[in-house]
Amino acid sequence: MLRTGSLAIAGTALGAGLPGIAEAAEGADLTDRQNYDAIVVGAGLAGLVAARELRKKGLQVLVLEARDRIGGRTWTDTFNGYEIERGGSWVDPLQPHIWREISRYNLKIVADAGPERVLMPTLTGFAEYDPVTAYTRQGELFTPFFDGSREYFPKPYAPFTREDLITPLDRLSLRDRLDQLAYAPEDEIRMISTTGLYGAPTSRGSMLQLAQWWALAGWNYTGFSGVNTYRMERGTIALANAILADGKPDLKLKSPVASVTQQGGKVKVVTRAGAGYTAAEVVMAVPVNVWKKITFNPVLPQAHRDATTQGYGVPRQKKLWLDLATPSDRFIAEAPEDHPFVIMGRLNENAPVVAFTVNSTLDVSNRARVESEVRKILPSATLRGYTVSDWEADQYALGGPAFRQPLQLTRLHRAVNEPFGRVKFCGDDLALGWIGYMDGAIESGLRVAGSPTLSPSPGAAPDTRGLALPAVDPKIYRSIFGL
Repeated sequence: MLRTGSLAIAGTALGAGLPGIAEAAEGADLTDRQNYDAIVVGAGLAGLVAARELRKKGLQVLVLEARDRIGGRTWTDTFNGYEIERGGSWVDPLQPHIWREISRYNLKIVADAGPERVLMPTLTGFAEYDPVTAYTRQGELFTPFFDGSREYFPKPYAPFTREDLITPLDRLSLRDRLDQLAYAPEDEIRMISTTGLYGAPTSRGSMLQLAQWWALAGWNYTGFSGVNTYRMERGTIALANAILADGKPDLKLKSPVASVTQQGGKVKVVTRAGAGYTAAEVVMAVPVNVWKKITFNPVLPQAHRDATTQGYGVPRQKKLWLDLATPSDRFIAEAPEDHPFVIMGRLNENAPVVAFTVNSTLDVSNRARVESEVRKILPSATLRGYTVSDWEADQYALGGPAFRQPLQLTRLHRAVNEPFGRVKFCGDDLALGWIGYMDGAIESGLRVAGSPTLSPSPGAAPDTRGLALPAVDPKIYRSIFGL
């Protein structure tokens, strides 16, 4: 973490002062053991769940984590005394795997208060609306975008159910779908903050990826936009620590993997520091984008090589937390994808503002430039300080949350979920359901370990499993913040 004045840029985690690091280290294996039943590479949620499930089968499991913390692309940190999430943040009853884990460990849920006002782009600048008016209109605009999704994703957790229908559609980018529908310019400009944030840019992202989220959320805008309302009170690190403590695998932090070699019915994993470990099987729980930085012998199948070369994790996307002296109210502001900030908002009283950029020309290390760009949306803004999470610059992520590109679902996704000899793969990138979300990471970790996953009917009453949910105003739609 580089700290210069009031700026903190997080590329790779150095872990100083992070909650949960001490707890994670207590579970570390301090012996010289080198032979295991299974080795899990990566201590994100997918890897931790896979390790726990394998331990429950009586296996001796080693988890190798490149960073000096657990969590992967979830990372609970503090900024100016306020708890923030540099990566994954929100959960929802519509996401069954993470909801089951929250219930399992009795983690308390809190809800964001939501915006008091909403700023939306127009052809002549930004206009202010009350939340109900703003997001009622957003729902009207987005609904036609997903026409036909009940037919081509009738079982959203089994995306290949209608392969005959999704195959031709998988060629479409988000930009292609916008062009098909020919929205009026004043309407399209209100949509491309969402399509730009995930596609990074809109021309890169797959239409089917957004459509699958829509189907998973019950084929309606209320579910689609509302999955970013609830959070774990003690942060995502509380869940990561609970899973680790439950599974009790051996854990080695600061152990980035250099090579994975299959030979003689065994798999040998060697770290960059030269430490070698052997197991009957290996679970690769690192992002798809990172596979290309690890030497596999024999080499990975063509589909895996294509996936890691093309990339699954969103490029260019950076998450910022801004300490604004003014304005001080709760708000959400959305902007076109060519704007330096596509979305920003303060969702709770006295909280910092969370913002996302997918603009490659914005120098996030330049404080004056950041403040200037914020003022293009919020003219009264006064920036006291900020912190940046750049997942693309993180050598152990090489990209943000997963969002497939056109043709990756039908040409690659099924193949890269297949084992390669004694090496298996998991992560939120490889989810069959909520790809790019924490729920997808857990689903994938369960699946690779041979444990049952959940496939509830979209739109069905969510199973809250005894959790006390905070009251939220169902009339206020929440904008999608991703990650």
